[in-house]
Amino acid sequence: MQKDVVAQVYPWQQTVWDTLTGRFPKLGHGLLFYGKKGCGKEAFAQYFLAWVLCANRHANNVACGECGSCLWLKSDTHPNYVHISTDEENKKQNAKIKIEKIRDLLPFVQQTVDGWRVIVIEPAEALNMSSANALLKTLEEPGDRVVIILLADHYLKLPATIRSRLQHFALDRISEAQAGEYLSQHLPELNQTQKQLLLNLSNQMPLQAMQLAQAEWLNKRQEFLNDWQKLVTQKNMPMAIATKWNKALSFSDFAQMFEYLLSDLICVKLNQQVKNPDLDLIGLSEQYTLEFLFTIYSDLQQSKQFIEQNVQSNLVLDQLCIKLMNI
Repeated sequence: MQKDVVAQVYPWQQTVWDTLTGRFPKLGHGLLFYGKKGCGKEAFAQYFLAWVLCANRHANNVACGECGSCLWLKSDTHPNYVHISTDEENKKQNAKIKIEKIRDLLPFVQQTVDGWRVIVIEPAEALNMSSANALLKTLEEPGDRVVIILLADHYLKLPATIRSRLQHFALDRISEAQAGEYLSQHLPELNQTQKQLLLNLSNQMPLQAMQLAQAEWLNKRQEFLNDWQKLVTQKNMPMAIATKWNKALSFSDFAQMFEYLLSDLICVKLNQQVKNPDLDLIGLSEQYTLEFLFTIYSDLQQSKQFIEQNVQSNLVLDQLCIKLMNI
């Protein structure tokens, strides 16, 4: 699990927490914690596994933080906890969890030890067919006092055979009021319009919204739109504009900004609500057909793969700006 995650239960997860701790240890051994990116499921899982492993749980359902188990967990040396993810050196978009990692769990789940054992697998969508099948055997015949937690953004991407053996807990059921209140507490300097924009861009996920508030591209959207408009109307200088934005933002930041704007142009064409209500996109949307915008969207997804294969970002942006001129 990410080192910078602070174990905690967010206000919108309290009901799930009460259910889990209230039913423990009569829970099934396979649990699925799912929810949109930025809902805080990693922090929740960390808090829950600390509580399960704690040798001295408090009456108010929190880990003591002081027993041997809690100290092991803090120092990342707990013998009864295994965390499985994609390889550190292979963090690409579609990286998979290798079957060997799942097979290596067998001795861990079959051994007899004092206390509970916890396995966390994230992102669960990274299980490929063979590693999912290997996990199936572990889920069907777990050892005693074993809890296996899978974390997923999109749980429907998991094989049905795996899903059917897990108890599902949604950790992203956040009301507008809860999301707004959380942002007001943590970013009090924002006005209502700014808060709404961040929540729009983050699918109403306040933790994601807080990250976006720091994004370099957020205040550059209008400037980029102006350049985009120039490209379409003046039909020249695509390389100069590409070079400017290649220097202004990292490719991942640029791609994130561009994807939001492109999605909004598509929404304008379809008469749907846009995510960036502070920008005027109507004039630009009239320059393109819906089909052309979808082609650009498809090109963008391909560009992300090119960047992963070490194609230079300036070449990708050159091609994009030429295409945006719509000659």
